[in-house]
Amino acid sequence: MYRTTAEIKGMMCGMCEAHVQDAVRAGMKVKKVRASHTKNRLEIISEAPISEAELKSIIAPTGYEFVSSSCEEYEKKSLFSRKK
Repeated sequence: MYRTTAEIKGMMCGMCEAHVQDAVRAGMKVKKVRASHTKNRLEIISEAPISEAELKSIIAPTGYEFVSSSCEEYEKKSLFSRKK
C-alpha cells in the first residue's frame, strides 16, 4: 500500500473537497481518498504508487491548483498489532 499526500490550493469548503475527491476516485483506482480545504491537502491510500504527473493531470481539470505531492509506502495500523 502507498500513501500519496498532495498540496492542493483553491479549495474553500466541503463541496470543494468532495469535487476533488470525486475526481480522484473517477481518475484512478484508490482505496481511500480524503481532502481538507483547511489544510490545502489531499491524502490518497492506494495499492500502487501514484506519480506526481498522474495526479496533476487529474486535478488540473477541476480548477484547483496542484502544488506538489509525495508518495511513500504505507502500512495500515491494526488495533491488534500494538506493542505493550
